[in-house]
Amino acid sequence: MKILAIECTHGFASAAVSNGGRVVERRLAEWQKTAESLVPLVMQTMAEAGLLAAELDGVAVSSGPGSFTALRIGLSVAKGIAFGAGLPLVPVPTLLAMAEAATQHVTANRIVPVIPSRAGEYFYSIFSIEDGVLAEIESSRCLISELAARLAAFADSLAIVSRSAEMLAEELPALAPHLADATFFSAASLLSYAEKTLAEGAAGTAAGTAPDYRQAFTPKQSHS
Repeated sequence: MKILAIECTHGFASAAVSNGGRVVERRLAEWQKTAESLVPLVMQTMAEAGLLAAELDGVAVSSGPGSFTALRIGLSVAKGIAFGAGLPLVPVPTLLAMAEAATQHVTANRIVPVIPSRAGEYFYSIFSIEDGVLAEIESSRCLISELAARLAAFADSLAIVSRSAEMLAEELPALAPHLADATFFSAASLLSYAEKTLAEGAAGTAAGTAPDYRQAFTPKQSHS
């Protein structure tokens, strides 16, 4: 299949294009410039893959949880391309995609992808692996101080994957032996989920896709 994937939930933004058995991927070096740089990055990746938007079978986007601003940027770009070319849009759950990507890099039978939330808090999911199949045990958000207690029961075979692994190790040294840096997680990690979803005819539309923020945001009140 020919699929464009966009990932910019946290850490760095990336775009990947699959064209048959070939995958072209590019990453942004500067996270702060995602808003102005993501569209040119996507265009460059598409050009290197030798595809036009009209030739794609679908568009995939990492749907969260993650950075509020980054999710909006990524989904806006993905929706624009999908709507403009009349393509199906596949929202890919970020924690699940991180766990699936991690199976190629760790040997533990419990994988816990972790994404920064508010200051001192993290989104996480706990997945078990049985016969090569991931099954979600738990998914929530908690303070970093609570995370070790929630994972204590799985400490015998546990891999915590995060792009913030170094920060987590500093904040909670007890987790350090189980940490794996998730720099391997990128837009290309979304392609297998997207291909399966498109093959099953289960993809959505640009209009019907929303980001998975998982937290409420309260507007700042002006004081006069």
